[in-house]
Amino acid sequence: MVYSRGIRGAITLSSNTKEEIKSATVELLNKMIIENDISTEDIAFAIFTLTDDLNADFPAKYARLECGFSEVPMMCYHELDVAMSLRMCLRILLNVNTDKKQNEIRHVYLKGASVLRQDLK
Repeated sequence: MVYSRGIRGAITLSSNTKEEIKSATVELLNKMIIENDISTEDIAFAIFTLTDDLNADFPAKYARLECGFSEVPMMCYHELDVAMSLRMCLRILLNVNTDKKQNEIRHVYLKGASVLRQDLK
């Protein structure tokens, strides 16, 4: 049976530059794809959010150019600006068609973003 599953990922950046957004996007997406053994043709859509201190570029651009997401519908948004929340953070939500059960999905939190979901370690 094929299910629609959400796969979450997050990574922190060290600076607000095009190069950092590109590097973080590619690193996080590649890890999410490898950890969950998915193909881009199984991705229904992708949502990218950036904290308001990151605005140098669009992460979806690098998903398309560097990770083969040319056919994947994507949107970029700003993350809610909540007091005391993690700064300089890129988050990704992939909606994937898969035969995996919910508990088989591997969410990926890299660098400083690992504090967001310590329960998944």
